[in-house]
Amino acid sequence: MLVAEELEVVLPGGDGVGPLTANVAPGEHVLVLGPSGCGKTTLLRTLAGAVPQHVRARVTGSVLVAGTDPVTAGVAAVSEHVGTVAQDPVSGVCLPLVADEVALPLENRAVPPERIGPAVDGALAAAGAAHLRERASGELSGGELQRVALAAATVTDPPLLLLDEPTSMLDAPGVASVRDAVARVGPRVAVVLVEHRLDEWAGEAGSAGLPARTIALARSGRVLADGPTAAVLATHGRELLRQGCWLPLDAELEALLGLPGGLASDAVRGALRALGREAEPDRVARTVGEVVLRARGLAVAAGGRTVLAGVDLDLRAGELVAVVGANGAGKSTLLAALAGLEPPVAGRLDGPRPGLVFQDPEHQLVAATVREEVGFGLAAGEARVTDLLTRFDLLDWADRSPYALSGGQKRRLSLAAMLAHDRPALLADEPGYGLDRTATTTAMRALRAAADGGLTVALTSHDLRAVAAWADRVVVLADGGVAADLTPEQLVRDPAALRAAGMSVPPLVAFLAEHDLPVRGTLAVLESLASDVAVAA
Repeated sequence: MLVAEELEVVLPGGDGVGPLTANVAPGEHVLVLGPSGCGKTTLLRTLAGAVPQHVRARVTGSVLVAGTDPVTAGVAAVSEHVGTVAQDPVSGVCLPLVADEVALPLENRAVPPERIGPAVDGALAAAGAAHLRERASGELSGGELQRVALAAATVTDPPLLLLDEPTSMLDAPGVASVRDAVARVGPRVAVVLVEHRLDEWAGEAGSAGLPARTIALARSGRVLADGPTAAVLATHGRELLRQGCWLPLDAELEALLGLPGGLASDAVRGALRALGREAEPDRVARTVGEVVLRARGLAVAAGGRTVLAGVDLDLRAGELVAVVGANGAGKSTLLAALAGLEPPVAGRLDGPRPGLVFQDPEHQLVAATVREEVGFGLAAGEARVTDLLTRFDLLDWADRSPYALSGGQKRRLSLAAMLAHDRPALLADEPGYGLDRTATTTAMRALRAAADGGLTVALTSHDLRAVAAWADRVVVLADGGVAADLTPEQLVRDPAALRAAGMSVPPLVAFLAEHDLPVRGTLAVLESLASDVAVAA
C-alpha cells in the first residue's frame, strides 16, 4: 500500500523529515511517534500529495501510495486511494452542512444517489457524530469538527487512512468513538496514525492497545526506530521521553522508574506509593486575590443559537481555573465571551478585557517573523521577547515566518505572544492541543507561574491529568450552563461531574486517588523525574 525508499522532505527553513525507507502493507496499522516539530505532519502531507505541490519543499528519494507517486501526481490523483484527517479539522471541512460534507467524497466518485444517504449515516455513526448530521459545520466546536472530518475521510472506505492527531480536541467519548471507528475499518485498510494522546488512544490495554508497529522519529526528523511497538517503547522509551514525547503509561513509568509492568506490577505500585508519601499534599484551597472577572446571568449565542445561559462565574487573581465539558458544551464560546469577542445576549460581565490564546493559533498571527509576533504591540522589551522565545523553545526559529512552524510550535508561539503583554487576566483555549510532553509541560508551567504571580488564568482542556496537575479549580459546563464548580481532587472522585464533563479518569490519576495519595504532588514528582531524564541525557 505504501512504499518509501530514502524519502526525505526538507522545508524551505531547513526542517524536515527522513530519510525514511519503509513499506506499509494492506491492513497494517502504523503509529508515527515523535516530538513536536519533527516532521510528522509533513510526512503525512507528502503521502497525501500536498507536498511539494501545495506546500513548498525539496523532496528526494521515492514514494508510492497504492502504486501512485503522490509527489508528482498531487492531491487529486492520490485522493482516490487516501482518506485524510488533518491536524486542524477546520482546514478539511469545506461545505456549510455536515451531511453535505460527508457526502462530497461519494459524489466525487459518482456513487449512485440512493447509496449516498445510508453511507453518510453509517460513517457519521461510526465517528460518534450521528447527532451532528443536520448541523451547520460553521457552528461546530473543534472536537465536533474532528468527528465530521473522520466521517468524511472514511465514508469511501479508502485503502489508506492518514490520521494526524485525530483525537486532539475530543472528549473521552469522542476518543473512544474515533478509536473504535479506526479499529473497525476494513481488514485491508492501512492506517498511518500520528497521535500525542497515546494513553487515551490505547485505553485500558496500555501499550498493547496501540498500533502493532511504530515508526519513531527524533527531533531532527530522522528515523530513530521502526519495529514492533512494544519493542520500540522498551528499547527507546527513555530516549523518546527525553526527546519530549508522550508515552503510554506503562512505557512512561518504565522510563521514569526503571520498572516494567505498569500499574499491574506490584513493584511499580509500591514505587508510586513511596513517591506519593514524599510528595507535597494537594492544596484543597488556596489563598487567592480579589475577583478580576465576574459574570452574572451570562448568556452567549453562537451560530444563531444560545449555547450558554445563566452563567455565574467569578475568576480571581492568583487562580488557575480549568473550564471543562463535552465537545459542543460551549467552552470556547465562554472564553470568547469573557474576552469580549462574543457579545452576551443577556447578563452582565465586569472586569478588564483579558488576553485570549485561540484554539487555532493561526487565527491570531499578525507579524512577519516569530520574534516580531512575540513582541507585537510592545513599546520595548527585547530582553523579555528573547526570554519568552527561549522558554518556549522558539529561539532557533525567531527569524522565520510564524506560518512556517509546525502546529505545536505555533501553539507555543501564541502562548508566548500573549504572555508578553502581562494582562491582568489570561484565557487559553486548549493550550495543550497539538503539543508533545515537553511543550505541554512548558505551556502549563508558564500558565501556572502567571497565576502564581497574581494573574487570573482560565483555560479549557479535555486532559484530566493536566487539569489535576495544574489547576486550582474546575468549572464544568453541561446542558447549557455551569453544572459544577469544584476542585480537581473533588472532580476525580465525582462520577456525576465526570460524566457531565465528558471526561474519564486516567489510570494513573485513578490509582493515586484510590490510594489517597496527593494527585497534584505525585504528578509533580513524576514531571521532575522526566526533567531529570532530559537533563541527564
